[in-house]
Amino acid sequence: MKGVLLINLGSPDSPNPKDVKKYLGEFLMDKRVIDVPYLLRAFLVKGIILNTRPKKSAKAYQKIWWEEGSPLIVISERFHKKVQERAKIPVALGMRYGSMSIQKGLMELQEQGVDEVLVVPLYPHYAMSSSETVIEKTKEQQQKHFSNMKLTFVPPFYKHPDYIRVMSENIKSHLEGVDYDHILFSYHGIPERHIRKSDPTNSHCKIDGSCCETASKAHATCYRHQCFETTKEIAKYLDLPVEKHSNSFQSRLGGDPWLKPYTDFEFERFPTEGKKNLVVITPAFVSDCLETLEEIAMEGEEQFKEAGGEEYKHIPCLNDSDDWVKVMTRWINEWSVTSKEEVTA
Repeated sequence: MKGVLLINLGSPDSPNPKDVKKYLGEFLMDKRVIDVPYLLRAFLVKGIILNTRPKKSAKAYQKIWWEEGSPLIVISERFHKKVQERAKIPVALGMRYGSMSIQKGLMELQEQGVDEVLVVPLYPHYAMSSSETVIEKTKEQQQKHFSNMKLTFVPPFYKHPDYIRVMSENIKSHLEGVDYDHILFSYHGIPERHIRKSDPTNSHCKIDGSCCETASKAHATCYRHQCFETTKEIAKYLDLPVEKHSNSFQSRLGGDPWLKPYTDFEFERFPTEGKKNLVVITPAFVSDCLETLEEIAMEGEEQFKEAGGEEYKHIPCLNDSDDWVKVMTRWINEWSVTSKEEVTA
């Protein structure tokens, strides 16, 4: 029997420092997030970060926390419910980090008689710290607890026509009546070393002006290239002038070089160039969360206006929109009636 496991990032159980510390500990100790030797990672996370960051992060979570709970969890649950109502097979929901675990999601499916699972990492782009860690964690749980379960993984869908269409239509609906100078596509940042580590050729990804435009098998696991492709396809769909949109990368942590340009630097730069009316979209996220609701929608607007900006609009993620639900349901239902192991999403 076939079933589906949707997997998103996760969230603390509450916005209090104790729960945030527990969540951050699991997240930051992931070797694909902070990719240094274990002892050094433990020293950085347990010896330094967890002694200072939880209180600050808890305040940020408190600013965006909903009455029903964590926005990311609530939105994911709403999306899951809508998809399950339309899907022909059982659908469960799990999180990479936090109490709503991948193991619990697989257990839920097993209890319904499922032995063949389509795993859907809810990340449009490939990255060590997002889709790869979801895939590896799910495989680990399968080997430990569900050895008779067969897994199939949905590949990154960063330029799938369905994803581009629903993203573009979502943007278009929020641009009605908006007079903007510039649209910023702000993607979650990752360290530059992650790009190089994910390069199967060990030579293509130079993070320069040409490697993302030069055909290579490295693009299958290159987050930077895939982000640029998403922007390119959306811009083509919406017929956006080249000079009126650009990319940036947010949420950097630590002192190592991360992908550039940095979103917060762009917020300060745009007003000095006469770009006073800004629209920001975050295509790396399918669900609104701390990084979109607090970092971009709140802190970003404040920073942009302090730098001289005038109008600022953050466009919400796809969340549980009907169009996105229909796309996911179609992918699931098409897989449910095929014998192929590959998914073409």
